[in-house]
Amino acid sequence: MPATPPLIVPNPADPRLTQRVTGVNERGERIETSVTVERPLTLYLNAQEIVTMMTIGDYPDYLAIGYLLNQNMLKPTDVVTEVEYDEDLEVVVVRTEEHTNFEAKLRKRTQTSGCAQGTAFGDLMEALSEITLPQAEFRTSWLYRLTHAINTMPSLYLEAGAIHGCVLCRQDQPLVYMEDVGRHNAVDKIAGWMFRHGESGADKIFYTTGRLTSEMVIKTVRMGIPILVSRSGFTAWGVELARQCGLTLIGRAKGKRFVALAGEDRIVFDQDLAYVEEESARHRRKGAED
Repeated sequence: MPATPPLIVPNPADPRLTQRVTGVNERGERIETSVTVERPLTLYLNAQEIVTMMTIGDYPDYLAIGYLLNQNMLKPTDVVTEVEYDEDLEVVVVRTEEHTNFEAKLRKRTQTSGCAQGTAFGDLMEALSEITLPQAEFRTSWLYRLTHAINTMPSLYLEAGAIHGCVLCRQDQPLVYMEDVGRHNAVDKIAGWMFRHGESGADKIFYTTGRLTSEMVIKTVRMGIPILVSRSGFTAWGVELARQCGLTLIGRAKGKRFVALAGEDRIVFDQDLAYVEEESARHRRKGAED
């Protein structure tokens, strides 16, 4: 069956996302190169200022909603009446039917291990006990087709670097590919997209170029996605939380190799490794190294 084109992919040609700067290389030669742009975005929930995030600036509506969902400030059943973005003021306002007040929650902050110093408010484990992940399956043949497809897509990382990517997938098909300076922003954009389009996580796979930390596990579980894959490595707390929550956690997925440290019972080993190529050098630049 032919592959279905992804619904959203990075656009390295977007002039808002990179800029050209000059400098010198290791030989003292003058060079010009692209660098990733980051800009502040202040998020309001109704009349309350929540946080200022550093982001590349694309999909501010998805980022805002996804952030609020993953901080448990929005529930999946809440009704969002409007998302208003002012590019000049660098402000996004999410408005809901219900009155909201998170003054007490905002006083408790945890700086996460995400790039760009991600911040979580309140209890990191809040509401996780209420989530039961579905008994999905994960075929190794899907993994190898997925990683090949993701590695060969257009990417802002390949254009300018200093960025992480997250991809929402179904079986061996990438659906939505988001990038940002912090992986927490990229995952929040996907959470916001899922909310706005009424997409369930039950039949999805989440792929990230970043490390498998507690934050990534918590956000994946909160989105109801049973399988989390990364080309990078693990943290001990990330593994422990994945095992507690019943999440399939697969890391170091490069070429033929991967390691699963939680939820191995979902994996169906249906791929003959003799027919899988090792990752080429041009693909090793995709994402963080261990």
